[in-house]
Amino acid sequence: MQVSNKMSLIACLNNNKYLVIIVKLGVISATLNEDFTGVPNYTYNLISELDNLMGKDSLHMINYQDDPFFKNIHKFIIKNPLGYLSKLFPLSSYFWYTYLGMKLNAQNFDLDIVHNPYQVPTLFKFKKQKYVVTVHDLMQVMFPEMVKPSVYFIQKFFLPKTLKYADAIITDSYSTKNDLITLFKIPEHKINVIYLAANNEYKLLDSKEVGQVKKRYGIDSPFILYVGSLKPLKNISTLIKSFYHLKKKNLPHKLVITGKRRLKYKEIFRLIDELNLQNDIIFTGYVDKTDLPALYNAAELFVSPSIYEGFGLPPLEAMACGCPVITSNTSSLPEVVGDAGIMVDPYDVDGLADSMYEVLTNDRLKNDMSKKGLNRAKMFSWEKCARETLKVYEEVFEK
Repeated sequence: MQVSNKMSLIACLNNNKYLVIIVKLGVISATLNEDFTGVPNYTYNLISELDNLMGKDSLHMINYQDDPFFKNIHKFIIKNPLGYLSKLFPLSSYFWYTYLGMKLNAQNFDLDIVHNPYQVPTLFKFKKQKYVVTVHDLMQVMFPEMVKPSVYFIQKFFLPKTLKYADAIITDSYSTKNDLITLFKIPEHKINVIYLAANNEYKLLDSKEVGQVKKRYGIDSPFILYVGSLKPLKNISTLIKSFYHLKKKNLPHKLVITGKRRLKYKEIFRLIDELNLQNDIIFTGYVDKTDLPALYNAAELFVSPSIYEGFGLPPLEAMACGCPVITSNTSSLPEVVGDAGIMVDPYDVDGLADSMYEVLTNDRLKNDMSKKGLNRAKMFSWEKCARETLKVYEEVFEK
């Protein structure tokens, strides 16, 4: 293989010096313009770690506007041709990704590999760059009733074309890898599983800091915590029904639900009124990442009976904070939690209620789960994620 004078990275992999052949890498960073939920969080941490591992002339970011996070990284700003009109069209971001593919093919960008950390279809085969794309989940294809018809159509019919053109695909879990093979017939050898991680701020905190955050959100009772958006696949209705059964056993705990309101969220509030739980459930709305670690620390139990997850960061974040975890036995969640938490059928209301009661009333079990969770969380790191991603870039470049 011919080595160009642009190669500038020597990474230390598994404590051994290892020459990683990387030239000019461009990471599409458009999700950094959004709230810091799953995909923006992944994009931010991946770029941060790549910045630490790569030579300064190797890493570039591609966006339609500047971002406030990375001032010392080279950037290609490719503005959305719709201009201010893009705010009027809900699917304008899809248009920008398509425009980006056209732009990269038409002009001479000094890039050898482009990585799209989000599965927005780019439609065109990249003629001048190798292409890597991360697929986090196939929720929009597997559960079309949960998304807008236009989003389902784009993911169902245009994403497979993008994946066919891609030189390599990264998934967050073996569960998503299997979904890609089953639904889109993607060759197994083309898919690389690389786990995500909890951010460094998710750790054990002192009681003073935790108490201040509890006070800020008006929490003055022991509580069970849910973290995530309010959308049907998160299965919050089952959590609320199980919590209702738990309250019949006269436990003092409240249920704290964080996250933005999404599709069909009003059904959740109708259920709460029906069960007369208005005084026992606290909705915080979107919680900033600076407060979330303290909420995990303060909670006696984290519960997420999600029906489907491509990875499931909240259970991992909870474990990193020493909070016992109960979650579903579906999709990727067993890969994340392992034997450190309790996994239940997401549709089993009574089973979930019984598991919650067992943890909350058994200090020995609770402490054991907390210790196992802390050890489990240490198995995942963003540095490991970035190093494994570098291996994918190297393999793509050598093809």
